[in-house]
Parts: sequence; structure tokens; C-alpha cells
Amino acid sequence: MSNNNTEYNASQIQVLEGLEAVRRRPGMYIGSTDVRGLHHLVKELVDNSIDEALAGYCTHIEIRIHKDNSLTETDNGRGIPVDYHEKMKKSALEVALTVLHAGGKFGGSGYKVSGGLHGVGLSVVNALSKWLTVEVKRNGIIYKQEYELGKPKTDVQQVGTYDESKESSGTSVTYLADDELFDSIVYDFDTMAGRMRELAFLNRGVTITVIDERGEEEKKKVFYYEGGINSFVQHLNKNKEIINEEPIYFYGEKNDEEKGESATVEVSMQYNTDYYENIHTFANNINTIEGGSHLAGFKAALTRVVKDYARKYKLIKENEDLSGEDIREGLTAIISVKLTEPQFEGQTKTKLGNAYIRGIVENAVSEGLSTYLEENPKVSKAIIEKCITASRARDAARKARDMTRRKTALDSTSLPGKLADCSEKDPSKCEIFIVEGDSAGGSAKQGRNPAYQAILPLRGKILNVEKTRLDKMLANNEIRAMITAFGAGMGAEFDETKLRYHKIVCMTDADVDGSHIRILMLTFFYRYMRPLIEKGYVYIAQPPLYKIAKNKNVWYAYSDEELDKILNEIGRDPKPTISRYKGLGEMNPEQLWETTMDPDRRIMLKVHLEDAMRADEIFTVLMGDKVEPRREFIEQNSKLVVDLDV
Repeated sequence: MSNNNTEYNASQIQVLEGLEAVRRRPGMYIGSTDVRGLHHLVKELVDNSIDEALAGYCTHIEIRIHKDNSLTETDNGRGIPVDYHEKMKKSALEVALTVLHAGGKFGGSGYKVSGGLHGVGLSVVNALSKWLTVEVKRNGIIYKQEYELGKPKTDVQQVGTYDESKESSGTSVTYLADDELFDSIVYDFDTMAGRMRELAFLNRGVTITVIDERGEEEKKKVFYYEGGINSFVQHLNKNKEIINEEPIYFYGEKNDEEKGESATVEVSMQYNTDYYENIHTFANNINTIEGGSHLAGFKAALTRVVKDYARKYKLIKENEDLSGEDIREGLTAIISVKLTEPQFEGQTKTKLGNAYIRGIVENAVSEGLSTYLEENPKVSKAIIEKCITASRARDAARKARDMTRRKTALDSTSLPGKLADCSEKDPSKCEIFIVEGDSAGGSAKQGRNPAYQAILPLRGKILNVEKTRLDKMLANNEIRAMITAFGAGMGAEFDETKLRYHKIVCMTDADVDGSHIRILMLTFFYRYMRPLIEKGYVYIAQPPLYKIAKNKNVWYAYSDEELDKILNEIGRDPKPTISRYKGLGEMNPEQLWETTMDPDRRIMLKVHLEDAMRADEIFTVLMGDKVEPRREFIEQNSKLVVDLDV
């Protein structure tokens, strides 16, 4: 083996100075360079403004999307300091814009509570922008500095003055994201507005305005919630039947500076008649989707207090018991903690690890809920009755659930009879197509590659689980067939390691009925197998709408636009033969394979969960009991109906 050590020396070790590292590896700092990464830039700026609000200095935040997709974020906080930084030998404003991990949130002197995870916000936005301009109003003077590709174009300059008795201090940042680094620099107004609404709920008294200048008419949404997280809970429950009309609210705090354990806790909860729990937790405004110590404290207190109350007033029989799952059925809750030095754990760093938080939450909920139940016996009885009904339904469901257990090596008969399984045993290589009807199922079984593709035909439309309790749902043959075939169980017992296929493909007709069946399947997955969606195992097949034949050649079109494009390319004289597929069953096995199932040629959409709260709201509107919200949704989105079949 030759020795090439002489060619590998210090000169080959690259040191990326300043913001070069961010531009070279943006995903390390903002997660990705897709549309989510683009929106993360806005989050970094707004987090800084929210930190000012938490410190008591900011009441208004505005986001303005300009026609060229540049964006301005403005707040009325104290304004970023502009004075000379002795260590860095430059203005503190320039330090904040050019040095990673520089900011007032380190060391505890600038902010006691901060929402930023890494303290890299402003500098990273600067690094990933084609240009950026920052304007600071502070002590009656207006300061300005301009940047290109993360580097100063000008010094910090005084460009004017303002009347402190009439105008507030603050910071305004305008930037254009670098289109050479991002897949797209087009912001989504609804995504932005959803996150800003969430922040306004979590920070009572802060007004957040989102303005979009790009359309023919300017879009504007203003979010302000005096009710804070109580308003948040009411918003999440707005399309549901409510049990306790007013949310139940708890507050707790701890301030032990010697131990470094300082925090405030807010909890709001409200029961509805649905069959699912809808609990969201936040730490310093960060959505802790993996839960953590604050969620553990809430669950422990809730279960203990409700069970004690039910036993004290003999609302449950001696031989009956209530589980935490029973007690949380139909519960919507927000748990928001704000603390110094949050410790985040978990796969995505969204699990709160500070152990002392559990005790603060548990004490606040225990004392507050005990008092509430004693003072509101009518509502308390209704809540307990719902918990008891949930418990009895869960008992009735156990037999049905036992029938859906994953097969073992010795129990091959437990798989559903209509499943055409694949021979491959490695789940990462296996895919299952859920197909509507025996006709399409027959074509799919004949056209598939049996080595790694399984087919499960369903007869008709499955149950709408949004309106069905667990025991009735598990008595449904089609749902039981899916649970058994997947092999990973459901609900709290879902075990990802036992999943038999890592691609679960909804393959339905490209018409309104097919769309309905697909949403019924997605509702079931979301409510009872959410990890399937969260981990990216669910896909939607895209069968073609048209077959075009001319001179013994065949083309397939997946939309009206694609049909038009093909016709323009191949010519319309002599006239091609165009067939409109009404369903998968109209395709022979070879056609189904080459258009919809062949990995080398097919088009499939991956289902991912962008916003759990928005998803819950949409499923409730589309599949819930209330007709009026569904009618409003259809009217508001009627322009999209043309695309539904595609």
C-alpha cells in the first residue's frame, strides 16, 4: 500500500470563517433548504422579537412579504444595541449579524427566557440572504446597515432621528433569501400565518401582523389574544361539541436562583365529545412535539385527580377503573412553560428534559383541577361519565384488538385472507398497495412485482373513524384487515419496529369517490397510526387520467395540463385516440404496472405532517359531525375543486 501522507497536510484542512460555514452547509443551521427551511428564516427573526416581548419590551411584531419575495420583519422592542463591542472591535449590531452564537440570550444577562435554540438567528438569516438591510431605532436615533451575501456593504450609519415621545424604538430587518441556496424563495402565506397565530396565543397581549403584498389585493391577518392559551384551546375546539364551556386554566411558578430552577407554567384544558386526545406542549414557545417533563407532570396529575374524585363521589363502580387514556379521551389541552436554560432532548431536540418542570406542572394541575371539580359538580359529572364510557368501550375493543395482532413465524394464518403478500421479509424493501375494489385488486395482483409488492383490496368505503368509537371501529373488517396486514398495532400500542412494510400506498381511483376513500384512510392513519405519517411511510399513488394512442404509440397523462402538452407535441392530425380512465379497474395489469406501480416510472406523493394542529382542524372539519364548518370550507376552497380529481 502506498503512503500518501505527504500529500495530506495542514494546507488541505479547510477552516470556514464566519458565515461561510452556514452558506456551505445551510441544512445544519436551518434543517433544510426546502420551503420549510425558507420559513425557518422568518422564525429565527420572530423568535428574537418574541424574546423582547418575554422580557417585557415588545408589544407589536409585523411580517411583510414583498412582491419580489423579499421580507421585512419589524418589532417595537428596545432595538439591537449599536454601541462598540470591545472584544469584537466592531458595532454590537454588526456582531449580531456576522458572528454565530452571538446574542443577548447567552449568559442570562440579556434575556432570562429565550425561544431561540442555538442563538444563531440573525447571523444565519444574513448568511443565507442575497442582501439584507437592518434598521434600528434606539435612543432617538435611526441606524442602518446593509449586507450582501452575509458581508457588510456599509458600516453602521446614523440615517435620521425620531421623536421618542411619539414613536417607539425597535428593529426592522429586510432581506431576500438567496435563490441559489434554497429550492424556492416563495413564502406560503397560510403557513406563515399559522405559526404567527400560534405565537400570539402563547404570548398574551402581543399583536402579530402578517401582510402579503404579492397578489392583486394585499392580504393581511392580525393576531392578538388577550385570553392567551385559553383562546388557543377554544380555537382548537371551535368545530367540536364542548363539554365544559369555559376552558380550565392553571398557573404555577418556581424561582430558585441558587439551583437555577426558574420557570412559569400555564395549562389550559377543555373537553369535547370526540374520541381523541389533542394535547400540545410548548417550552419557551418551542413546540415540544415529543413531550417531556411538562407533559409527564400533566398526565400524572390529571389521572390521579380525576380518579380520586370519581371514587370519592362513587361515580365509578368498585370493580371499575379509569386509565389515563380513558381520562384523556376528548381532551384538548395546551401546556406552556417558560424557563431559564431549557434542556432539549429526543431525536429532533423537541423533548423537554428539565426534571424540575414536572413537579411544577403536577402541583399546579393537582391543586387547580381538584378545586375546579369540587366547585363545578355538574361539569365534573359529565367529564367522569365520558371517561367511564371511554373505559367501557376500550374494554369491549380488547377482543377485537386481539384479532389484529401481528403474525408470528408460527402463526401465518393471522394475516387477512384477501392480502396478496410479498415474499421479501425486510420491511424497508416492502410496499403494500391499499386498493379499492376487487376489480382493481385483481389487476394490481397480476401486475405487481410479488417479490416486494403486497396488495390489499378493500371492499367499498371504510368507516369514518372521526365519528366512530374504538370498539365499533375495530369490528369493521376492512380496518381490521389493514391493522393486521401492517403488523404494528395501533393507538398507544403502535410499535414501529413491527411494521411489515415501509411504503403504505393508498391507490384509489382518480375521481371524487376515490378521493373520499383516500381521505377516510388518511383519517384512520392520522387518528390511530400517526407515526406512519410522522415517519414518512404513507404515500398516495397517482394513476393516470388519460391514455393517448397514435400510430401504435401510447402516452399517459396525469392531468389535463399534461394531456394538452402531449397533444401539442405529437400533433392533433391525424387525430389521436384519447381514453379517460374512470377507475383503476379499467386498466389491465400491464398498464397498471407501467403507469402506477413500477418504481422506475410511477408518480407517488409522500404524505408528511407539516402542522399537527392544522391537520387536526382539517380532519375535524372534513370528517366531523358539524355540517356548517364543512360547508364553509368547501365554499372557501371551491376554486381548488377542479384539481381534486388529479
